[in-house]
Amino acid sequence: MKITIIYDNEAFDKSLKPDWGFSCLIEAFGRKILFDTGANGDILLGNMKKLNIDPALIDIIFISHAHWDHTGGLLSFLKINPAKLYIPCSCQEVQGSKELIRVKSPVAIHENIFSTGELNAQEQSLVIRYNRGVVVIAGCSHPGVREILQASSNYGRVVTLIGGLHGFKEFDLIQDLESICPTHCTQFKEKIRSLYPDKYIEGAAGRIITI
Repeated sequence: MKITIIYDNEAFDKSLKPDWGFSCLIEAFGRKILFDTGANGDILLGNMKKLNIDPALIDIIFISHAHWDHTGGLLSFLKINPAKLYIPCSCQEVQGSKELIRVKSPVAIHENIFSTGELNAQEQSLVIRYNRGVVVIAGCSHPGVREILQASSNYGRVVTLIGGLHGFKEFDLIQDLESICPTHCTQFKEKIRSLYPDKYIEGAAGRIITI
């Protein structure tokens, strides 16, 4: 499994453009999934080009929630690749996809890749199951990290959490994880790093995580 952060507030790869928002590419089980699309289509596609990611090869787009900093690049991307699109029911209708799936309840995208379903009518997270447990990708964690981890644990033991955590402070919830990569809107990155230095993975655009 390979996860490449394409869009984030900070740039790990200094050739990329940072901007408020989030997007990453997940490559797992023969699928290429674009998780969220950042705030700006030009920045999204520009960073993808610098990372040698071909938009035409993306199989699936997965939108975590309706906020502009996660959907702003969607229409620009769909003009290049009208890929299968999973959006939570709280998102407005989107034109340009060859297949649109509106998600309310948990759904299987692949035998080892799932949506948590739309939690608290706000946001869905992506869950990838592999031999050691499950990896969770979150957009902003608006429903709460506790709720996301509980929903994800239906598919196995959560070992890795990647994504935006907003004002998350229940730090004991992540003590049993093998790794944590807080990105984008996370307010307490340094606190998480100080508590769990051996688990902490620095995020930012250009970071590649191999699991």
